[in-house]
Amino acid sequence: MKIVAVTACPTGIAHTYMAADALQKAAAALGLKIKVETQGAMGMENMLTARDIAAAELVLIASDIEIEQKDRFLGCRTHQVRLETVLLNAQAVLRGLPLQA
Repeated sequence: MKIVAVTACPTGIAHTYMAADALQKAAAALGLKIKVETQGAMGMENMLTARDIAAAELVLIASDIEIEQKDRFLGCRTHQVRLETVLLNAQAVLRGLPLQA
């Protein structure tokens, strides 16, 4: 299963990147494929391409703020969670995703 994700926090410093790292580790442990875009103080990094988004089964947005370029995900199955939820237990977040159509 392929997931793309965006992480962002109000200050765009530590939590944005900590959440991205937590999601990548949790996905690897669960046998899921994930690509995570961070929207932090350095701008958009590891930006999701149109191909990444089209190939994904689900777009996970882990953020408590409005993300940039959200319109890229129109028509996609999306799921939004609070950033803190990912930081507390990323595996539980990924296990609870609505991955089946």
